[in-house]
Amino acid sequence: MHRKLLGNSELQVSEVCLGTMTFGQQNSEAEAHAQLDRAFAAGVNFIDTAEMYPVPPRAATCGESERIVGRWLSAQRRGDVILATKAAGPSRGLSWIRGGELNYDLAGLRAGVDGSLQRLRTDYIDLYQLHWPARNQPMFGQWQYDPEREFPSTPILETLHALAELIRGGKIRHYGLSNEHPWGVMEFVRLARENGLPPPVSLQNAYSLVNRVYENGLAEIGQREKISLLPYSPLAFGTLSGKYVADSKARGRITEFAGFGQRYTKSNLRPAVAAYCEIARRHGLTPSELALAFVHGRWFVASTIIGATDLVQLAEDLGAFQIQLTPQILAEIDAVHLRYTNPAP
Repeated sequence: MHRKLLGNSELQVSEVCLGTMTFGQQNSEAEAHAQLDRAFAAGVNFIDTAEMYPVPPRAATCGESERIVGRWLSAQRRGDVILATKAAGPSRGLSWIRGGELNYDLAGLRAGVDGSLQRLRTDYIDLYQLHWPARNQPMFGQWQYDPEREFPSTPILETLHALAELIRGGKIRHYGLSNEHPWGVMEFVRLARENGLPPPVSLQNAYSLVNRVYENGLAEIGQREKISLLPYSPLAFGTLSGKYVADSKARGRITEFAGFGQRYTKSNLRPAVAAYCEIARRHGLTPSELALAFVHGRWFVASTIIGATDLVQLAEDLGAFQIQLTPQILAEIDAVHLRYTNPAP
């Protein structure tokens, strides 16, 4: 499996990253460890988790994904694994995490890192990410910025100083952003440059056939500022597998967890997915293969985050990264995209 340099860091990450948000909820520890073993046998060296995982977030299971990864990691050579995790931020109602003190200041981030290090059974994290912006922003299926919803938040410069302190202390090697918007990314870059502080090396945002918002603004920033995209939800919570086109009540996160995945409830999603499934059928691909090969082939993608609930699904997902879409297929995809533009932002 090919590896790519992550942003302006020295980290060489595999082109596939194994996501872990099902570990401890939809997957048992034994199932999770089997996935990790299979992925690493295939050449994956990159794992992504978060202190709030598994999802949907609950007090009873919070941190279990990191614990499961940590027990697996303790049996590996640490230098062979590039480990990414994420700090939960404020304003999402997660009072059970760190007693609800989820600000991105030094105290909050130090507590977050220390908790993750303990659960992950390691003394450093390769990539520490801010799970979502601390400030007012539309996120997770919201799509309009509303200035009337402003609330106090930790200034970005203060967050940068906190992250720099964690890097100096050896607890993290690099940091990245997640669910960020162009203004926020550029503020981190500008303030880091002006104050001699480390810049972000990556951005973990949703990106898929039905959510190409990244291309409008963020792609240029990523290229010019050397910030790699780590796309999550390349299958759009399973919708791009086509299973919900065939059966709206098919088993999956959207049907199993009420109110979860609001991105994927908008009116243009179903016809868009049906159109992409038809492209896949015409060219002898499964819908999942088409969706994953599309994301993998984008010039701005460093490593695509995939998740699975069983080894069969994981094998299909890994196999899709061997597929290179032809110019004809890409043209057909763009035609659908222009007809149903970003139905799941």
